[in-house]
Amino acid sequence: MRVRTLQASTQKETSIFRLRLRILLAIALVATLSFSLLAGCQPQATAEETPMSEQEVSAGLMGPVTFTDDLGNEVTVEDPQRVVATMGSFGKIWELAGGTLVGISDDVDTYSGYALSSPNVQRVGAFTSIDLERVIALNPDFVIMTGLSTGRAGTGSQLEFKETLEASGITVAFFTVTVFQDYLRMLDVCTQITGRSDLFETNGTEVKARVEATLSQVPKVADDKKPRILLMTTYSGGQQLLDAKTQNGSILSFLGTVNIAEANPSLLKEFSLEAIIEANPDFIFVQPRGENAQEAARILEELTAADPAWNQLDAVKNGKFITLESELFLYKPNERWDEAYKMLFDYLYKEGK
Repeated sequence: MRVRTLQASTQKETSIFRLRLRILLAIALVATLSFSLLAGCQPQATAEETPMSEQEVSAGLMGPVTFTDDLGNEVTVEDPQRVVATMGSFGKIWELAGGTLVGISDDVDTYSGYALSSPNVQRVGAFTSIDLERVIALNPDFVIMTGLSTGRAGTGSQLEFKETLEASGITVAFFTVTVFQDYLRMLDVCTQITGRSDLFETNGTEVKARVEATLSQVPKVADDKKPRILLMTTYSGGQQLLDAKTQNGSILSFLGTVNIAEANPSLLKEFSLEAIIEANPDFIFVQPRGENAQEAARILEELTAADPAWNQLDAVKNGKFITLESELFLYKPNERWDEAYKMLFDYLYKEGK
């Protein structure tokens, strides 16, 4: 009897233990499910969804920019603060992109259109003979140079400074800006570096739209009906005819003209008054070049006066001998390229111009 009572008691305790264990497991399961459901209702903070602070967004826009410069060099620039430009027009483009300068070549002072907004910009010599010591003394982190030959008679080049600057830990980029498309390309790179896409819109895209508006007005005629033009530059050493690869030649080509020097390539190598008289262009555009433009114009006048047939040219007789102003046609017009296109369009197609 006692054995049976003990067995019954043991079975009862076991049953109670098992019941309690089941209750505890059930409570734990409910708690686990509740926590899971609660967690599932919360937004998941992934790396892509985490909002960036305003400063982090700015830092992202101003991060490293890698591009290929106009000489084929791969260049990486990150938020440069001390920039030197070794050509006046390049310095102005950098400012148009929202940047500031600490150094600039002396030629920036020869044209009012290159007036700088950066304070206390130091001069580093003529763009044809940059003073490298003065450049390095400014402790720049980015130097913008020209890939064009810069010396007298095309003998000088800024390329010789590349290795020295890079050995000093200075980033260097070379640009070649001759025609409007070159300007847009350089401005695009500069605004990417500064993070100012809005300034590319203002000083690039909107200018391009105005250029295209002018080009849309060019008459569509057969080649033999297009204006035949002569484009020349004069300097104290003589005269030279220019083709469509040059600043003004490119504009005139887009404006639907026929350049007589391209029809007779020998004129590009050697100025021939006789060949010009024979070609008899409808328009003659002259761009005085150099420090003594008046002297260059005088030499041209003496040369043409020596042959009476010059005054019988259609361009001369009809008042289509045009001297181009330096602001738009000698210096790079930058944000005023549209004005250059419009002025030449008016000369070609507007009566009385």
